[in-house]
Amino acid sequence: MTFDQLISLPDLKLAQAQLSLPASWGQGRTVFGGLSAALMLQSMLNQLGDQNRRLLSFSCNFVGPLLSETPFELNTQLLRAGKNATQMQTTITQNDQVCLVALACFGKPRSSAIKVAAKDESTLTEVNHKQTLPYIEGVMPAFIQHIDLNLQQGAMPFSDASSSHIGGWMKFKEPAQPHLSVLHLLALADAWPPTLLQLCKGPTPASSMSWYVEFLDDIELAGTEWFAMEAVTHQAEHGYAIEDAKLFSQDGKLLALSRQTVAVFDS
Repeated sequence: MTFDQLISLPDLKLAQAQLSLPASWGQGRTVFGGLSAALMLQSMLNQLGDQNRRLLSFSCNFVGPLLSETPFELNTQLLRAGKNATQMQTTITQNDQVCLVALACFGKPRSSAIKVAAKDESTLTEVNHKQTLPYIEGVMPAFIQHIDLNLQQGAMPFSDASSSHIGGWMKFKEPAQPHLSVLHLLALADAWPPTLLQLCKGPTPASSMSWYVEFLDDIELAGTEWFAMEAVTHQAEHGYAIEDAKLFSQDGKLLALSRQTVAVFDS
């Protein structure tokens, strides 16, 4: 199933849903985290009930592995709907264990005299299709078969690189229908391996523990466009790292800011 087919599942219209995801979206022993996060966000959007309130921020804690081809429960709760903002929470449980917990904040536009423009600019050059990574079954996570990653800056995981910076373009192989949205950006933002893995000398397990994304605007772009990501390891010590990333549209507009806490098991 494609990403768009999965986020369009009828059960996601319910506040409490039972789902199962195919192994082709696996990431090691768990389901691809970007897909899990997008399913939770889609559930929230379905329960939001106010299209004038756009996504401001999304945070997710990866509590435990979510197994593919195994039923799980997704539960979305409205925490508060105020005059201008709505706060929601979604939890995924499987086999009576909490796997993921997400919080999101939605807000509607208000009149304000304060305006500070985002001045960040992408340093990537145009997409060079020769740099798109081929999917290698058994070497790459299964979910990569659905995604194109075009590496421009940094190095491959486990290459004993000297820099933790990584940058490149990303898109789904199947064009988004009817257009790219915050759901697609959220999922793709988690498609790249943690930045610190390129510092490792050999295959090393790593796992995202918490993730926070702030969205600067709503997103409605052509389904075939690429997103850009530039990320650095902000700090790493004692087996944990903090990774910061900036996410851009293909025309260079800053769309979102991301921060993850990652655990690495290189000992």
